[in-house]
Amino acid sequence: MSSTASGKNGTWRNWGGTVVARPAREVVPASADELAAVVRRAAEDGLKVKAVGTGHSFTSIAATDGVLIRPHLLTGIRDVDRENMTVTVEAGTPLKRLNLALAREGLSLTNMGDIMEQTVSGATSTGTHGTGRTSGSIAAQITALELVTADGSILTCSKDRHTEIFAAARIGLGALGVVTAITFAVEPVFLLTAREEPMPLDAVLADFDALWAENEHFEFYWFPHTGSTNTKRNNRSAGPRRPVGQLAGWFEDEFLSNGVFQAAQWAGRAAPATIPAIARVSSRALSARTYTDVPYKVFTSPRRVRFVEMEYAVPRAAVTGALRELKAMVDRSGLRVSFPVEVRTAPADDITLSTASGRDSAYIAVHMAKGTPYQPYFTAAERIFTAHDGRPHWGKVHTRNAEDLARVYPRFAEFTALRDRLDPDRLFGNDYLRRVLGA
Repeated sequence: MSSTASGKNGTWRNWGGTVVARPAREVVPASADELAAVVRRAAEDGLKVKAVGTGHSFTSIAATDGVLIRPHLLTGIRDVDRENMTVTVEAGTPLKRLNLALAREGLSLTNMGDIMEQTVSGATSTGTHGTGRTSGSIAAQITALELVTADGSILTCSKDRHTEIFAAARIGLGALGVVTAITFAVEPVFLLTAREEPMPLDAVLADFDALWAENEHFEFYWFPHTGSTNTKRNNRSAGPRRPVGQLAGWFEDEFLSNGVFQAAQWAGRAAPATIPAIARVSSRALSARTYTDVPYKVFTSPRRVRFVEMEYAVPRAAVTGALRELKAMVDRSGLRVSFPVEVRTAPADDITLSTASGRDSAYIAVHMAKGTPYQPYFTAAERIFTAHDGRPHWGKVHTRNAEDLARVYPRFAEFTALRDRLDPDRLFGNDYLRRVLGA
């Protein structure tokens, strides 16, 4: 076996610094067959198995004291099928590498999230999404996937093969097996025109349905302690390509959005009373701009400031009410919130435990800077989201348990029954899955 394993107990930490794990051993398999052998050996040794990506989940969904599988060698494109317009990629491939490879082939995903540091399996398994009127999450673009199950078998599923597993495993939470390859639907590369501009929060909420209906991809950031937002509308364009200039891009995306924003977070931590004033200045720092580029350069942007995040999906019709309640809560609470609130949408999909399963959804994401006490803010926000039948993002901070989640996911029992069949001994279990899925 050409895989490598650490000779001593290592320590694994996630990106946000919220989770620490000390696995008994770490393994880096170079193929699906090697990974299957790792799973069989772990079962023989009585050890749990979890795979990790780049650690961008804020929950302990990937934590284990057993065998930690790292995907560094499971990278690259296996196959490009231009007849069926699909691309099969190894599970450990970072989204950034996938996007660059697709661009070289003249291809693109239809929709993406706003960062591309995650691995394809980590992003899809936790339900990573962008925003879209008719185009869904990254997992909704999967047409087939390959995974190693608890008995060490390599199983391929699609809408035509093992359909009940395919329905669940596209967002499988690492509970059904270890994903080794994913086939995505792709399309010829296209251009998007992005229009970014500040708008008053009251205007955005009053016109939200129209803004959603008139744009292929609409999202906005609200700055707590202000009545200001920054909106972004992405729509397909016939061109020509007019990317953000190198100097303007550095100034707005690096200097302002990362450098100055990081300094503002430090200032807010040192003197929380200054946060409302900083928020008012920050909300006016970014000006309107329009640019046209290939999709991954429009959908994604650098995120270098470390934070902790909670995100909930609520029915799309409920989002404006939930946001007004969130603003009222912040205004009366005395909380000092230095990070913008992000709002996006997704159409209903047919994935068993997708946050958009069976219903058009809107996402509300709340953040706090790494190292800042976030529990009072997140607890208050979570009460609002749950009152609107909210579903928590599987990779972001929340306190819900299996009993709670069974009430907001009509197909919850379908997923847990499949888990019982594929992993009756909970080889892929951990404390997080025990909480959200049950024993």
